[in-house]
Amino acid sequence: MTAEMEESKDVKPVRYAYGLTTALLIGGATASLVTGYPAGAQVAQNEGSEISRMVPRAGAPASFADLTAQLQPAVVNISTRQKVQVQGGANPFAGTPFEGLFGGRGGGTPQTREAQSLGSGFIVSADGYVVTNNHVITAEGKGQVESITVTMPDGTEYPAKLVGKDAASDLAVLKIDAGKSLPFVKFGDSRKARVGDWVIAIGNPFGLGGTVTSGIISSVYRSTQSGGAYDRYLQTDAAINRGNSGGPMFDMNGQVIGINNAIFSPTGGSVGIGFAIPAETAAPLVQKLIRGEAIERGYLGVRIQPVTEDIADSLGIEHNKGEFIQLVEPDGPAARAGLKAGDVVVKVDNKEVTRDQTLSYIVANIAPGARIPVEVIRNGKRQTLSATVAKRPSEEDLSPSFDTNPEQDGDAFNNPPQQQENGVVEKSLGLTVTPLTPQIARQLGAAEGTRGVVIVAVDPNSDAGQKGLQRGFIILQAGGRPVTTQAELAAAIAAAKAEGRTALLVRVQPRGQQATFVPLRLR
Repeated sequence: MTAEMEESKDVKPVRYAYGLTTALLIGGATASLVTGYPAGAQVAQNEGSEISRMVPRAGAPASFADLTAQLQPAVVNISTRQKVQVQGGANPFAGTPFEGLFGGRGGGTPQTREAQSLGSGFIVSADGYVVTNNHVITAEGKGQVESITVTMPDGTEYPAKLVGKDAASDLAVLKIDAGKSLPFVKFGDSRKARVGDWVIAIGNPFGLGGTVTSGIISSVYRSTQSGGAYDRYLQTDAAINRGNSGGPMFDMNGQVIGINNAIFSPTGGSVGIGFAIPAETAAPLVQKLIRGEAIERGYLGVRIQPVTEDIADSLGIEHNKGEFIQLVEPDGPAARAGLKAGDVVVKVDNKEVTRDQTLSYIVANIAPGARIPVEVIRNGKRQTLSATVAKRPSEEDLSPSFDTNPEQDGDAFNNPPQQQENGVVEKSLGLTVTPLTPQIARQLGAAEGTRGVVIVAVDPNSDAGQKGLQRGFIILQAGGRPVTTQAELAAAIAAAKAEGRTALLVRVQPRGQQATFVPLRLR
């Protein structure tokens, strides 16, 4: 699907050769399919025989000028005025007779300041419905949007009313009243988009006003592995930047096949990797927002990650197939169906789970209440479970479902000399471990009854060190079996090597956090 270059979406499960930022394309001065839309008698800007004369059947025209002139009147700039709370600085006169003479700005008291944001949008009906991204018109943190303004290409400004928004898909619909018919465009069929097709993007980068860029479709249905319900985008190399968010991506038939949404960037600027919400996803949701209908999507209640090479090797399964369950929401639909942390989901509702068709995407598009088969790999064997899909909670309610236990805070993990002496070095993992005693468990704030071995030292050059394992982490399982002694951990390592595996899957409990699976390379 939170990344707004400064408001970045982190795509943590994916590794890259250098640090990348997935950034929403909102700009700021200080915060830096279907055709059923209500319409007047006017014809859409992207309908009629004019378009076909502008673009040759073979591909891109010699110039995009005629196509741009036809489409640009329906693309608008969107700005918001917000009230944002910021932490005030300390009052240098605090504690003196002059403390109250400077507006009460003392002691770090929060202050309310005005901020602006800029983005793009496009008109989809002659009577003034405007589509944009949700993050373009949503205040950050404790801020509040005071007003939304839509600016036409000729500079005419209209106050806009928010009709509806949906955080999960990052879509929003506005309404302006111009007192006349407005130029508008329609959604096309993004399912026909192919890698290599020409596209043009029109928007408001860096607040510069109507700007047109061209490029090709770099990938269809690209997943950023962020785990969102709609983590499925059209990727393009057309230059898009901050402020392009919410603007349309047109094909050479002049149809809106995507809504510019985010970029990957190590610098904050365009490096030719941009993402657009496909029209096949956006168009039905926009219709529902216009009609005021609730948007319901399916939910299983699992936290997942891609099956990386290390995970596949540790489990002895095929690479790049399925998704790995890290956590299962207690008493959620997945838990009731019998799914467990450590399962690899390979099929949902008889659809293959792939990088381009993620579990989240498949489930989100299933109606709540439906009963579906879920095929998993568990302990090397395939089995099929039956799950009843629930209604997906709001984005704000999702995180608490997986919150850590606030009671697990305990004292710092002390390491008496005898623990160091009793620690056994597992050279294959680059770890030194010791049994989890009740005393150590209390020091680590572990829940009563927790069993495992505790890491007392990590070789920083090992795979464990590179993957963030630290002193004080508790190893609960290794190779799918519980470990409570150094001997059991050694046996799990030996079993993995005997099966020809080059990695071992361990389940670790970081201090004060939930347990998680980590594949560790053996050496």
